[in-house]
Amino acid sequence: MSLGESQRRQFWLLLAFALLLLASGIGLRDPWPADEPRFALVAKQMVDSGEWLFPHRGNELYADKPPMFMWMQAGAYALTGSWRIAFLLPSLLAGLLALGLVYDLSRRLHGRRVAQLAALSLLFTLQFTFQIRAAQIDASLLGIMTLACYGILRHLLLGPSWRWLWIGCFAAGIGTITKGVAFLALLLLPLALAGRRWHWQGLPAREPKQAGRMALAVLAFVLAVSLWLVPMLWTVWQSDDPVYADYARNILLGQTASRYLAPPHHLNPPWYFLEVIATLWLPTALALVWAIPHWWRGWRRGQRPARVWLPLSYVLLVVCFFSLSGGKRDVYILPALPMLVLALAPLLPGILRKRAAQRLLFAMAAVLAVGLSAGSLYALHGEPAFAQRLGSLQHLNPWPITLTMGLWALAALLWFRPRRGALALAASLTGVWLIYSYWAYPVINDSRSARGVMHQAGSLIGPNAELGLLSWKEQNLLMADRDVTVFGFLAPRAEQELKAVAWLRAAPEKRWIMAQKLSLKACFEAEKATVVGDSNRRSWYLVNADALRPQCEPHPPEAWIRHKVAWH
Repeated sequence: MSLGESQRRQFWLLLAFALLLLASGIGLRDPWPADEPRFALVAKQMVDSGEWLFPHRGNELYADKPPMFMWMQAGAYALTGSWRIAFLLPSLLAGLLALGLVYDLSRRLHGRRVAQLAALSLLFTLQFTFQIRAAQIDASLLGIMTLACYGILRHLLLGPSWRWLWIGCFAAGIGTITKGVAFLALLLLPLALAGRRWHWQGLPAREPKQAGRMALAVLAFVLAVSLWLVPMLWTVWQSDDPVYADYARNILLGQTASRYLAPPHHLNPPWYFLEVIATLWLPTALALVWAIPHWWRGWRRGQRPARVWLPLSYVLLVVCFFSLSGGKRDVYILPALPMLVLALAPLLPGILRKRAAQRLLFAMAAVLAVGLSAGSLYALHGEPAFAQRLGSLQHLNPWPITLTMGLWALAALLWFRPRRGALALAASLTGVWLIYSYWAYPVINDSRSARGVMHQAGSLIGPNAELGLLSWKEQNLLMADRDVTVFGFLAPRAEQELKAVAWLRAAPEKRWIMAQKLSLKACFEAEKATVVGDSNRRSWYLVNADALRPQCEPHPPEAWIRHKVAWH
């Protein structure tokens, strides 16, 4: 086998291993809160209703995010015919895309050995693995923004390559209609201009008469954004319905500038993302212990290769951008992770040869192994409060699973020893993710997804009864076993309750309301409610017309909308 064939084989083995780690468990669970049921429900309602431009959650417009991610899930359903597979497929493909792009760019810049280590570093970073195995927008955004950065860096570091620049700008536009912050990928262009002033080595010389080609790059970005923005605004302009005008105003301003400048929730201190990097970006973040002094020394000596400083300065700029807002979530800076790996890539072989680095990675594996094993044994035999609370609220006993994870990690420690700490940690994390996928998913799915509580509700009311949801969550509508009536989601609770009363009185012999207890106090006698069960730390109850309080006046009659679910 030639050297080239051997290297290609190693790449495909790496990709196959990544597929095993990231795809394990697909098809074994349903969407879990906080965000997964919401996006899956919106995507499913798109498929069922044929309304693709304006997403709905129940009977209300959903204006928190553009529809691109939900389109991806709907497309995945068209390919697979199974929502249980489709809702996770966009994240998986985005993760594989990001890995492949980091590998390819690292190979072109530093060689195949460095590329393999860079891809593995990204693959085993805790937040990356967790998010790619979930069904939130941020994983797909990571893949799209990595493609955008890849295209721009191919032009800036290995070019000039105007075709790749146009592809990168188009991808940034697609990312922007997935989640607005994807325009940040374009910051690589002004950073390259600044790099010329700071004498970064390796940037291509400026070409004469390039203004026209740069204009095409801008056009590529605008064109991608227009694929959704123009038809949406045209439809709103043609419509006289103020609901659609509110939708456009909210999604273009409320969920972007207003949320950045005056965030209503997820408030965290300015240093929050440093904590994220120091914890969720492990073990990759450990390389910064050696990388930061190396970069500082090189900067002072005038050794400023653009292949390092361009992706690194981009990471710093993204972290600073989100740190300036009061609202912060750990996933906000996730798309910057592949660029940090790219900046670290040339240092990884040398760092891994250090005995201290191997021992540090071994220590991380040891903390994981001891924490899982000791915590599980304590929960099984000590009966601490946290174990009792989990058992009473979620009806779960996960401790045999976590104990097995801990024992697997301990076996990896004994096998590889401190001098091969990187392999010990990789083996430990691989075992934990696989056990979690094939053992924990089926065990905890009913509780996490609301499948169990909705099945119980269906059993209690019988197959011929009608069900209405009050104070509901997305997973309740998604997991219902029949067509369901809802009375709003964001509408005031009192308004929803009056609508529910009117609906119930219209056919009292066959209709039931499922709600949390808080929503039953005004119009229902809570002591007459039937307990359904607990799900996602909430208790759910069923009531029929027998529990109605006479003082509650019904809402004026209207055409009730029943939503067909049939999740499979």
